[in-house]
Amino acid sequence: IIYTMAQAITDATFEEVVLKSDKPVLVDFWAAWCGPCRMVGPIIEEIGGEYEGKAVVGKVDVDANQEFAAKYGIRNIPTVLVFQNGEVVGRQVGVAPKTAYNEAIDTLL
Repeated sequence: IIYTMAQAITDATFEEVVLKSDKPVLVDFWAAWCGPCRMVGPIIEEIGGEYEGKAVVGKVDVDANQEFAAKYGIRNIPTVLVFQNGEVVGRQVGVAPKTAYNEAIDTLL
């Protein structure tokens, strides 16, 4: 059994889940074929569990959901964006240590 602590976000749910959130939102843009994404994925899941109730943590599969990936200029994956009040307040392209993602959320809490 795989317990996912990061929410799957689609083009259909992006506005509701990310842009209208009253909490900080960390979004991992990824794809199944992307090797580095597989390194970031478990970190994002872990963070999702740690920040439950304090922040929203989600993942967008860019192959299936291209609208918001294009809107936010996602050219390389993994790219993690941090949103607050519907605005991008942080961007991390490529693989980063878990602390980088933690700090991005912590500064907003």
